[in-house]
Amino acid sequence: MSFDRKQKLKVLLAGELNLCRHGRERGGQLSVCLVSPGRYQTGMSSLGFQTVYSLLASSPGILCERAFLPERSELEENSRRGQPLLSLETQRPLSDFDVIAFSTSFEPDYVNIPLMLSAARIPIWSHERSASHPLVIAGGAAFFINPEPVADFLDVICIGEGEVLVPELTAELMTRASGDRQALLERLALLPGFYVPRFHHPRYEADRLTGYDTDAGIPAQVRRVCAVPEQHPPARSVILTDNTEFGGMFLIEVSRGCPRGCRFCTSGFVYGPFRQQPFDHLAAAVEDGLTYRGKIGLVGAAVSDHRDIGKLCRLIVDRGGKVSVSSLRIDRLDPDMIDALTASGHKTISLAPEGGSQRLRDLIRKNLTEQQILDACEMLISRDILNLKLYFIIGLPTETEQDLEELIRLTLAIRERVVERARINRRLGDITLSVNPFIPKPFTPLQWCGMEPLPSLDRKVKLLESRLRGVANVHLKVESLKGCYLQALLSRGDRRCAPLLAEMAAGANLKKAARSCGMDTDTRVYRTIPLDEALPWGLLGSADPDHLKDEYRRAFPSNSEDR
Repeated sequence: MSFDRKQKLKVLLAGELNLCRHGRERGGQLSVCLVSPGRYQTGMSSLGFQTVYSLLASSPGILCERAFLPERSELEENSRRGQPLLSLETQRPLSDFDVIAFSTSFEPDYVNIPLMLSAARIPIWSHERSASHPLVIAGGAAFFINPEPVADFLDVICIGEGEVLVPELTAELMTRASGDRQALLERLALLPGFYVPRFHHPRYEADRLTGYDTDAGIPAQVRRVCAVPEQHPPARSVILTDNTEFGGMFLIEVSRGCPRGCRFCTSGFVYGPFRQQPFDHLAAAVEDGLTYRGKIGLVGAAVSDHRDIGKLCRLIVDRGGKVSVSSLRIDRLDPDMIDALTASGHKTISLAPEGGSQRLRDLIRKNLTEQQILDACEMLISRDILNLKLYFIIGLPTETEQDLEELIRLTLAIRERVVERARINRRLGDITLSVNPFIPKPFTPLQWCGMEPLPSLDRKVKLLESRLRGVANVHLKVESLKGCYLQALLSRGDRRCAPLLAEMAAGANLKKAARSCGMDTDTRVYRTIPLDEALPWGLLGSADPDHLKDEYRRAFPSNSEDR
């Protein structure tokens, strides 16, 4: 084994403070390696990843270690030397573990699943693995939105939240005394929240998915499960390290899901009802967190919608801490929260109008008026927060050039307010437009809409660049269009994407991999899906399909009857 490779892992481990007592103990009847199909910095910045680690590490009889995607150069060097992928804690080959558990919230990470299995010297296809190989499972938000592109790589997929699923999973794993893997999979498939792909067989006619055939005795649909906040402490940082994006913070989840139901976003549909942690639970977590870090990061899809957000932020500041939040809702800017952010030294706040025009904001059910957006910016500017980051989506269904003109006009109106404030304090802030293309997501009312073709999106980006170039203190940042194309492909994909991912894991780019697999990716990404067509993710019970169709029809009343 390479000394340098092991030494790198030891250095990362030495830089951690592990607050999970069980995570510092060695030993256990069953070994599990929790794997992030991303780099260490990304994986350890995820509160979801840390929460699953805590749940596994504290499970009786379980030894839990971690592994992360190495740099490409390290993977290539390992391949040349015939060296396998190693765990972080003991630098043990992943193939030696009883269970490999992938965790991610991002579809683009899917390509790294076959890559890491191959690097670990584990067969990438589930049907090629025997009881002598580790059981390969997966969980995380990406998997209970659409796991089908990677289903053929995995033995079990967790559909729902770890607080409920991990105890049930570990209990079943610990009863596997006989080593009968088939019996284990059959038992798991009967439980809510566990999807065993080998028991569900997709049917195709021509190039279209028409449904699934399910083995006898196996439920045809997998029901997503969710946790009750009152029954579980808030998810929080359990491993602290400076080698992450949020290294200076102690993260605490204040809520789960979103009450808004914006038609393009999964958060309002796949997480079940909006659930808020009780204030007392959060206050206790804050007290604990401030003993380790001076700043508390409050996490959730709708942080500012928490009923006690102002009170919680005041508590943090009163205890001598600083506060940061993962998201702010424009129409829920609590004054106490903003004052706490100002006291914490925040100079930049992110807001998400999403739609550039009122027509598009209404279409996506953002429920925001232009005046509300301007009032929110005014509120922040009046507290000397002059740097604003504004999130917009381009390529929404029915978008026209007039909608882009409205986006530009709104940006300039916000800038006027920043400039006016600058005359008072002699400091001009910056406005950053973060522009992302619309990506159709499963379990949203816009899941049937296609992504706008890349050439059209590129023209829209160039229009924005030309109109905003030269406008002082306004900066435009656009997400990679090609990266978004891949994300859309995987968001809408079925099991026929697996060979493509295997080709990409072996080093091919998307275009070459698609050609090798004979796949027309444009059709999968751009086409509008009929409302009566079977969807790859349709066997998951993550959201009510009738409600999604109703919301689609409300968004497009003029053409929904034709679909």
